[in-house]
Amino acid sequence: MIEQDAKPFLYVVVCAAGVAADVGTLIAAAHRRGWEVGVIATPTAAADGFLDTAAVEELTGRPVRVGARRPGDPRPFPPPDAVIVAPATFNTLNKWAAGIADTLAVGTLCEAYGLGVPLAVLPCVADALAAHPAYQESVARLRAMGVRFGDPYTGEPEEGAGRREFGWERALDLLDG
Repeated sequence: MIEQDAKPFLYVVVCAAGVAADVGTLIAAAHRRGWEVGVIATPTAAADGFLDTAAVEELTGRPVRVGARRPGDPRPFPPPDAVIVAPATFNTLNKWAAGIADTLAVGTLCEAYGLGVPLAVLPCVADALAAHPAYQESVARLRAMGVRFGDPYTGEPEEGAGRREFGWERALDLLDG
């Protein structure tokens, strides 16, 4: 475990979406802006190859957290000064809005709200899923809780072009504004 210095500490919650492989872009940008970073991955993101855990640990100098620590184990991260969820999936956003804290990632999000920690989200949800009424209600509930949302990202190719870039740095901008 790295000792906390005077820098603010950012939790990055990473969900299982293809763009998760590029979370290092967010980590590097956060470091440039003066943040220390710890990553919490959903179980699927960590286990199914959505992110390179070793590379993320190299960038942050900390373990990627997936499961709860045992009683008496030291806390691997200091308390968060802010939390970013990127990419944020349909499943995670709906569970968070409903208060279903069945993973460390969602439990952390539920707790961060209760602590009054600033929360920013970059959704990565297919249009067909985003049309579901439960998702629309979840987004409305999270916005009412003060959660800051970036533009939705579907990952679908744009007409006449490739996929647009995922707005990793936008999440940091949301924390500033």
